[in-house]
Amino acid sequence: MYTLRTFQVRSSRITGSSFLALLAGFASFALLGCQSQKAAGPPPPAEVQVVKVEQKDVPIYGEWVATLDGYVNAQIQPQVTGYIVNQTYKEGSFVRKGQILFQIDMRPFQALLDQAKAQLAQAEAQSGKTQLDVDRDTPLAKERAIAQSQLDNDIQANLAAKASVKAAEAQVEQAQLNLDFTHVTSLVDGIAGIATVQIGNLVSPTTILTSVSQVNPIKAYFPISEQEYMHYAARINAHNQQEVPSDAPPFDLVLADGTVYPQKGRLLLTNRQVDVTTGSIQLVCAFPNPNNILRPGQFGRVRAAGETRTGALLVPQRAVTELQGTYQVAVVQGDKVALLPVKVGERVGAMWIIESGVKPGDLVVVEGLQKVRDGATVKVKQSASAAKGD
Repeated sequence: MYTLRTFQVRSSRITGSSFLALLAGFASFALLGCQSQKAAGPPPPAEVQVVKVEQKDVPIYGEWVATLDGYVNAQIQPQVTGYIVNQTYKEGSFVRKGQILFQIDMRPFQALLDQAKAQLAQAEAQSGKTQLDVDRDTPLAKERAIAQSQLDNDIQANLAAKASVKAAEAQVEQAQLNLDFTHVTSLVDGIAGIATVQIGNLVSPTTILTSVSQVNPIKAYFPISEQEYMHYAARINAHNQQEVPSDAPPFDLVLADGTVYPQKGRLLLTNRQVDVTTGSIQLVCAFPNPNNILRPGQFGRVRAAGETRTGALLVPQRAVTELQGTYQVAVVQGDKVALLPVKVGERVGAMWIIESGVKPGDLVVVEGLQKVRDGATVKVKQSASAAKGD
């Protein structure tokens, strides 16, 4: 039979053994924690890719939006009034200078020509009669068989008849021109546009029938800023405006689909004034267009190497980071990284010209920038493009 004292002794024994087990658990946990901390150690250095800062001469390209237009844009208008009876060209096709595009009803003009020729014949007949009178009366007047005044009248009549012949000849020539003008021809070699009239329309010298654009070569108009103009003003104004500058760089034309037109362009002229609304000045260059691929109204981008930067320092654009308007690069020195502020210049392809802050041969980080900080230890892995000398 259990007594109260027996229960108290057993309870004290249970409590003591549980306390010892708890102490043993805490000791084991503390030992494991120390071992795990000792096993983790410091993190490994970040692995980055680097390239060397290049130094070489590079051309500096400018690029501008351009609009194409015909070298000559001729508006085709009739020189006489009449009805269109025929259209002899295919719209959008290439036409030659002097090729007939439209035919105006020529019957009224043929009648006027015939009438003018008849009047010329009458004038010539009258001139012949007065000349006979002069030839007959001249010897008679010398022999005083007729009065001198009669010969004078014959001479004046003959002169008037000759003048009438000249006037009639001019009328015939004008009538012939008007008849010829019923054949409306192209003024230049080029691409003919869509006709603005139809057969049966009454047209006059103020009517625009169509347009023909000479597209070989074709002009490209593009604006440059006033600052760019001032940079190149000495070169532009050193040559006569009627001549193409001998040192003018060739122009490339980048089309709307991103392809580069195979023919090179040349500078033609610079406009006389700066546009006060945009602060730009217009330049014009010409591109050969033997296959008529380029058409007026197309948009593209023209670019040219305006100058060459000698001994420029180049780094990939991805190596440069911008922070609040300032630029910096990560340079690896030994196994440490230094974040250096730099002054950037023009972009050349995928590279960036660095004006100051680095020197040739410095190793700049191009991959792993997000993993480094100033003074951190890194493991260097050279970029594949740098190993190939790109």
